[in-house]
Amino acid sequence: MEVRIILSQVVVLFIMMIFGFIARKRDIITRDMTEKLSDIILLLTQPLLIITSFNFDLSKEMLRNAGLVFLLSLGIHLISIVFSLFLFPGYPHRIKSVLQYVTVFSNCGFMGFPVLQSIFGSVGIFYGSIYIIPFNILTLSYGIMVFSGKSDKEAIKKILIHPVIISVAVGMILFLTQIKLPAPLYNAASMVGSMTSPLSMLIVGALLANTPIREMFGGFPVYYGSFVRLIALPALVFVGLRFLPLPKEILNMAVILTAMPAAVNTVIFAEKYGGDAELASRFVGISTLLSVLTIPLFMLILQ
Repeated sequence: MEVRIILSQVVVLFIMMIFGFIARKRDIITRDMTEKLSDIILLLTQPLLIITSFNFDLSKEMLRNAGLVFLLSLGIHLISIVFSLFLFPGYPHRIKSVLQYVTVFSNCGFMGFPVLQSIFGSVGIFYGSIYIIPFNILTLSYGIMVFSGKSDKEAIKKILIHPVIISVAVGMILFLTQIKLPAPLYNAASMVGSMTSPLSMLIVGALLANTPIREMFGGFPVYYGSFVRLIALPALVFVGLRFLPLPKEILNMAVILTAMPAAVNTVIFAEKYGGDAELASRFVGISTLLSVLTIPLFMLILQ
C-alpha cells in the first residue's frame, strides 16, 4: 500500500477520535456511556469482527503465518516484561507499576484493530486476532501482578471464557473445517463487526476528553514511558525481526501493533489494584495523542 494511502487512513482514524472527544466534551457521550460502549465492543462487535475475519479458504501459508504471529506476540510481550523490570529504578511502586504495565501492554485491540483493518483489510484482523491471545492471557495474569504484587485467581479463571479467546476459537474452528456461515448470518455479523473501528476510536477520543488538558501534559514519567512505548519498543522489534525470514506483512503487523499507545485498561487496572490511576489516565491520553505522529513514522520506515 502507498504511503499516502496509509497516512490518509491514519488521519481518518484520528478524525474519528476527535469526534469522540467533541461528543464527550458536549456530554453526548457520558462517562457511563464509555463503559457501556466498551462492553458493546468487547462482548459483541469485536467478537463478530474476529469470527468473520476467519472467512478465508484454508491454506498452509495462513496457518503457518498464524502460528508465527502467535509466537511473535508471545515473544514481544515476554521481552517487554523483561525490559520493564530494569527500565524504571527508583520510582515508587504506584508509579513504577503503571510504567511497567504500559511498557508491556499496548492498545493493540481498541486502536490496533482499526489500524490493521484500514491497512491490511480483513486479513489484518485475522492475524490481529491471533496476536491478542497472549495479550489477553498475560493481562489477566502478569498485568494484575504488576500492580498488586500477587495474582488474582478469579481473573485468571476468566481467561478461557474471555470473549476474544472464545471468538478466536470459533473463528479457527470455522476456518479449519471450512464451514461457511449462511449468507444472511454472515452479512449481519460482518456489518455489526464493522462497527468496531468507529466505536473504538470514539471511545478513545472520549477517554482523552476525561483528562483536563492542563493536567495531562505534566511530569517526566509520562513522557519517558511514552517514549519507551511508542519509539523504543517498536524500534527494537523492527531491528530484531527484520533479519528473520518473515513474510513482510507479518513483520509489518508485529511492528505496528507494538507501536500502539498505552492500553486503555491501564486506568482500570491501576484504579482497581493500587496503581496511580491519575498517571495511568494521562499515559493513555499522551501516548494516544503522540501515536498520531509515531505510527505514521513507523509505517514510513516499514515502507
